[in-house]
Amino acid sequence: MGSGSKIRVRRVYDPPEEDDGTRVLVDRLWPRGISKEHAAVDLWAKDVTPSTELRTWYHEAPDGRYDDFVDRYRTELGDPAHTEAVQELLALLRRGGAVTLVTAVKDVPASHVPVLVEHLEHALDHR
Repeated sequence: MGSGSKIRVRRVYDPPEEDDGTRVLVDRLWPRGISKEHAAVDLWAKDVTPSTELRTWYHEAPDGRYDDFVDRYRTELGDPAHTEAVQELLALLRRGGAVTLVTAVKDVPASHVPVLVEHLEHALDHR
């Protein structure tokens, strides 16, 4: 994502790589058709994901809603329901070592993942 970022992003369906470090699933729902063993996930951070309501709203018409989705998700990341999970990810990142956010979404650039990465990088830069 950002140059020099310690945060990597991969699809959960891709085989894990040795340099992935800690693998964190950042989807609210468990990915279809993949076992926990094959996912090789160290942490499942459901509470950093968009709310069910936001996710459902976005998926109803993704082509015309991405900018609004981003704004709404940024707002959610600052609310109490997400704060603890965001802080847990930040603590993991601050400990050092690689952290790989894994997701099942097909179109990663048009998903919540870039927004989450940006939010985490901003928090790390402004602590």
